[in-house]
Amino acid sequence: MWPCRGRGRRERKKAATRQAIADAALRLFLERGYDEVGIREIADAADVSTTTLFKHFPVKEALVFDEDSGQEAQLLAAVRERPEGQSIPAALREHALTTRVATGEGGDARFAAFTDLVASTPALRDYAQNMWLRHTSALARAIAEESGRAVDDPLCGALAHFALEAPRAAYAHDDPREAIVRAFDLLEHGWSHQPSGTRRR
Repeated sequence: MWPCRGRGRRERKKAATRQAIADAALRLFLERGYDEVGIREIADAADVSTTTLFKHFPVKEALVFDEDSGQEAQLLAAVRERPEGQSIPAALREHALTTRVATGEGGDARFAAFTDLVASTPALRDYAQNMWLRHTSALARAIAEESGRAVDDPLCGALAHFALEAPRAAYAHDDPREAIVRAFDLLEHGWSHQPSGTRRR
C-alpha cells in the first residue's frame, strides 16, 4: 500500500506545481500582456526552474490553457444531454456561448480578461483553435449517434468541424456573442435562409 500512497503524494505535488506555474503565468500575462512576459519570469514567479516549467508546459502557449479532457466531455454532453426538442446545432451554439465568450456585465471579470487576452494575441488564438479542433472526431461520432446516421457520414464530420470553427468568428468582432449566434444560424438553417446582404455592383 505504501508505494501507491507515495505515488498519490507525488501526483498531488506535480499537480500543485503545474497549477502554481499556470496561475503565475496567467497573472503576469493579464498584468503585462502575453508577448511582454518571458519564460524565466514565469518560472521565478512560480518558484520553479525553467526545466521544471517545460516538463509541465512544453510551449509557452500551453501555459494559458488547461488541456483537461473534461473539455471534450462537456462538449459531447452538450449534444447527448440537450433538452428534448433542441437541435444539435442549437445545443452546440449554447455550449459555445457559455464556454468561449465572455459574459459581459455581471459576468466573471477574470474570464472576460482571459478571453480578451486570447482574442488580442494571434499566437494564443491559433493555439486555442488547434486545441479545440482536436475534438472533431469525437464530436462527429456523438452527432452520428444522436442523429441516427452512420459514423462515417460526411454530414456529421462537416457539422462537427464547422461547429468547432464557428467560435473563431467571435475574435476581433465588436459583438462576439452576435457573431457566434449568426455563425450557428448558418449551420442550423443554411445559407439560403440568411438575410441578404448588399449586392456588389
